[in-house]
Amino acid sequence: MAVGDVTMPHMHVVQGVKIGSAEAYIRYPNRRDLVIFEFAEGTQVAGVFTQNAFCAAPVKVSKVHLQQANARYLVINTGNANAGTGPTGLSNAQQTCVKLAELAGVQEYEILPFSTGVIGEQLPIQRLVDGLPMALESLNADAWLDAATGIMTTDTTPKGASEQFELDGVVYTMTGISKGAGMIRPNMATMLGFVATDLAIERGLLEQLLSEAVNVSFNRITVDGDTSTNDSCIVAATGKAGGQILSSSQDPRYAEVLSVLSRIMQRLAQLIIRDGEGATKFITIAVEGGENTQECCDIAYSIAHSPLVKTAIFASDPNWGRILCAIGYAGVTDLDVEKIQVWLDDVQICKDGGAAADYTEAEGSRVMSQTEMTIRVDLGRGEAKDTVYTCDLSYDYVKINADYRS
Repeated sequence: MAVGDVTMPHMHVVQGVKIGSAEAYIRYPNRRDLVIFEFAEGTQVAGVFTQNAFCAAPVKVSKVHLQQANARYLVINTGNANAGTGPTGLSNAQQTCVKLAELAGVQEYEILPFSTGVIGEQLPIQRLVDGLPMALESLNADAWLDAATGIMTTDTTPKGASEQFELDGVVYTMTGISKGAGMIRPNMATMLGFVATDLAIERGLLEQLLSEAVNVSFNRITVDGDTSTNDSCIVAATGKAGGQILSSSQDPRYAEVLSVLSRIMQRLAQLIIRDGEGATKFITIAVEGGENTQECCDIAYSIAHSPLVKTAIFASDPNWGRILCAIGYAGVTDLDVEKIQVWLDDVQICKDGGAAADYTEAEGSRVMSQTEMTIRVDLGRGEAKDTVYTCDLSYDYVKINADYRS
């Protein structure tokens, strides 16, 4: 079960966006596994993708198509990642775009394909192609929940976020969905994220907004340290709500739009952690007092990736020496351990590099028993800070991944 509040909010309709889905039997029967987004003509689209060198065929195709034009359609399948599939996989990703382009009356390069699921198996392309007409026939502006459900793999719950905001008297909407539960580690995670707004945003600025928002959201989460082959995040701006186009970061509206986008993406990213495979606890790791952001992130991820730390948290065992150990091997040069302070929520466990004098095992156990907690580290060497979100490592994580292809 997911940790904490993972309820789907009311998903506001975004003008200029329609969504369709179908049961294409990509891998499993009787479930939505094919989703299509249709964007109104003139929509600006930006994307970021996995850094994994073994990136999936649809990632390769999407990156090329996005350089050629703005997308009119997104097509997403679950159950099969179409990664590690060689020339055949690439051909299947391209064929998906060709077939949808024929049905929708657009150009092949105006379509971006996405896949998620098992790596190393060929995509059942005929099943996917056969499902396209059904998905197109079901296009509807109010189908965000269907889409969130249709892109799930080992997720236990659909993930969505939605806000309405006002700029210069015009009410705009921003709505998004994500999926991911395992193989999560930036850049980015085994995740797919799709966000749309009806505000008009110039494409270059949309790319800048996406880059900034990703770095405080999807690039600050980790479940198991594995960077997927298929990670993709797309933001579309249809401009259909009217108002002036946002074309400069000096525009006073820029900061507000970035704030909304960051909140949407942080919620979607944190939902992935709350639904981490086998997760029983949601953990915030906040590192401050660094010389730069990179060393703060290095230490945060070192703690977040430690199997010893994660299993101790699962067991509610305040074995805080494991946290110090992870800080020490993070690779930060010239680290003065005698300046380091560490807290579990409000309980200081380490003071000036050693055990805090007033720390008690009972207080540590109290915090470790919570379903949500913060590990805060002060390095005492600068002003930089950053935050990473993770979860514990449970018996069920092993079981889920051992049985993944069953």
